[in-house]
Amino acid sequence: MRSSRILVALAAIILAGQTIAAEVNVYSARKDKLIVPLLDRFTEQTGIEVNLITGKANALLSRIKAEGVATPADVLVTVDAGNLHRAKEAGVLSPVNNAFIQKKIPANLRDVDSEWFGLTIRSRPVFYVKDRVNPTELSTYEALTDSKWKGRICIRSSGNIYNQSLVASMLEANGPEATLQWAEAFVSNLARKPTGGDTDQLRAAAAGQCDLAIANTYYFGRLIDSKKTADREVVSKLGVFFPNQDGRGSHINVSGIGVTKHAKNRTEAVRLLEFMVSDDAQAYYAEINHEYPVVSGVVSSPSIASLGEFKSDALNLGVLGVNNQPAVKLMDRAGWQ
Repeated sequence: MRSSRILVALAAIILAGQTIAAEVNVYSARKDKLIVPLLDRFTEQTGIEVNLITGKANALLSRIKAEGVATPADVLVTVDAGNLHRAKEAGVLSPVNNAFIQKKIPANLRDVDSEWFGLTIRSRPVFYVKDRVNPTELSTYEALTDSKWKGRICIRSSGNIYNQSLVASMLEANGPEATLQWAEAFVSNLARKPTGGDTDQLRAAAAGQCDLAIANTYYFGRLIDSKKTADREVVSKLGVFFPNQDGRGSHINVSGIGVTKHAKNRTEAVRLLEFMVSDDAQAYYAEINHEYPVVSGVVSSPSIASLGEFKSDALNLGVLGVNNQPAVKLMDRAGWQ
């Protein structure tokens, strides 16, 4: 008995002399180079070590679901409100009722149940070839069905979550019948079979394969800041038009974050969320990613600011997730490949 008490006492002394490092485990659908610099700043400021795993959005969600209660993930970072909603519906996130975070992030850019929060904003406007299109010809997403755009539009496939969310927003604004009619007519105006990513659409337009390209703003921001001559030539040939300025505003989406249901380091995870919506972190993160900050008053990077101010759709982005499956089915019916 005495020897047991001695061992316990020794163990207590040893533990008292050790510093147990605080940590947080992040699963991120954003590439290392887009998030590591900010996570390094978080560690410098807080002393909390960040263990990062990156991968595709769907693969990371499947991994967290498969790991269940044993998941090491404390935080999920992913892109598009559609993916954030899927994580919520899968039951892998948990509410964070934090007054500071909720005050910083506008209500339409976070989950109504506080299970996910937007970190950066991107819009999905129309990019036009300046020597072939007068921007006065453009007005709304709906007007892209006009016969004058026959064979002149480039956009990526219906399997892309960004396009699914755009259609999901139109479903909410216009209803299923009108949106189906729009999608059918829009598809008939495409210049080519949807292929490649958003940057490919911009390059195709600059190369003369189409006159209009639909893409997220941050892809254009990357081209603006690129040191490659070919990328700068693409920028020089294209203008940007934000649709629906006289109505609901241009479609926007977010990259976002949530604390997992089975987080082992929940306190550290919430501290990371608080850090990510601080003014300094917002400005830095938005500049790295060529996106707009979610926090009001934080200045955008020069490359993104150069696109000009615009009115954005105030729709709560959680609706994009709710409408995702109806949008996918509708796009299939419209023949959107």
